[in-house]
Amino acid sequence: MPKFSDLDALYNTNTAEVATSMYEDPDLFAEEMEKIFKKTWVFVAHDSEFPDKGSFKLSNVGLEPVIVVRDRKGKIHCMVNRCRHRAATVCEVKKGKTSSFQCPYHGWGYGLDGSLRALPYPEQYGDDFDKTQHGLLKLRTESYNGMVFATFNEDAEPLVDFLGEGVCRYIDLFMKQGGGFPVKVLGEHQFSVPMNWKVQLENTTDAYHFPIVHKSFMQTLDGETGELFDFLDKGVGYVEDLGNGHSVMLMIPELLDLDENLDDPIPERFADLAQQLLDDGYPDEQMRKIVRAVSGAGFNLNLFPNVSFSLSFLRVLTPKSVEQTDIRHIALGMDGGPEAANQMRMRLHEHFQGPMGFGSPDDAEVWERVQRGTKGGEDLSILVNRGMVDEEPGEYGPRGHISAETGMRAAYKMWKGMMSQ
Repeated sequence: MPKFSDLDALYNTNTAEVATSMYEDPDLFAEEMEKIFKKTWVFVAHDSEFPDKGSFKLSNVGLEPVIVVRDRKGKIHCMVNRCRHRAATVCEVKKGKTSSFQCPYHGWGYGLDGSLRALPYPEQYGDDFDKTQHGLLKLRTESYNGMVFATFNEDAEPLVDFLGEGVCRYIDLFMKQGGGFPVKVLGEHQFSVPMNWKVQLENTTDAYHFPIVHKSFMQTLDGETGELFDFLDKGVGYVEDLGNGHSVMLMIPELLDLDENLDDPIPERFADLAQQLLDDGYPDEQMRKIVRAVSGAGFNLNLFPNVSFSLSFLRVLTPKSVEQTDIRHIALGMDGGPEAANQMRMRLHEHFQGPMGFGSPDDAEVWERVQRGTKGGEDLSILVNRGMVDEEPGEYGPRGHISAETGMRAAYKMWKGMMSQ
């Protein structure tokens, strides 16, 4: 019998109320790590982060440190970063290229597929020591459109089934930001916030906070761009439950599909880029496609439990403790695309998501204040009921107003289902 058998007291589906203890209870956090992060598909890397044979990337699946690596045949593996002898990590370099991994403590050596290849003085283990039983612990690994996921659960449904038709559709639309080129990671920055992981999980498809938390960002925009981001006052778009805890928030419908409306006027903020691309010999149609891709997709996509797609970047959360969460903000660009376009993508990323930007630091401040606020009034509920009054059936699930908390309810429905098992 699980300790937290009264899940209705933690999340009331009918009233969409969340118990304060959901953010604070260390025992509940420990159970989440076992029942959620060890049981479902967790995003670990984008395949452009380790493009070559022998290249690798460190990541996490919940609290577990893992290595994501491409072997000599190009196959992707995800393995726990722990020597099978005395538990030391076998890799401390965040990303790079190698032919093998070796424990720095006693020299046990592992292949790119995690198999134990060699160890010093093996005779002391006896003739019956079987190296094939002592490789790095491997996770099941699958990918979709460059997004690599891993799970400890060998019985988990195939990744495409977990994502579902709706998520796959929006991932495909999001990846059109390559502008005809493959999408690649341009860089990232990492930071830690004293908050429970679910505080961030709630944020990506929450438009209600945008004009308040991001008022300073809005004040930096020109009139044309400000009109584009004024989606809450215009009431356009929607938030939709895509199933399995996933949700999408469409804020700028005209930027849903970046291959459409290519004949629209070039926005003033991209006029110099457009002219430079033409001067560099790009045909008008390709120039327009690249410029449109640079602007970013017009929606946010939130995947349960740990990754979101927001306009033009990826946000990855890693739970560290009940009141600490690490965040990665990953800037995306065009692999083989024009340098001028990638440079502009980085400037746009820095403007909002960067550590000195006008967006993400404000988000982090609010996340921290939510966690601090839970120290008072522990019997009070957290409300995620906005928009229940006029929610309607969407293409894939319940669909609400652009400011509705439909996405949060989607995530907590999945949370409740997994925690009940």
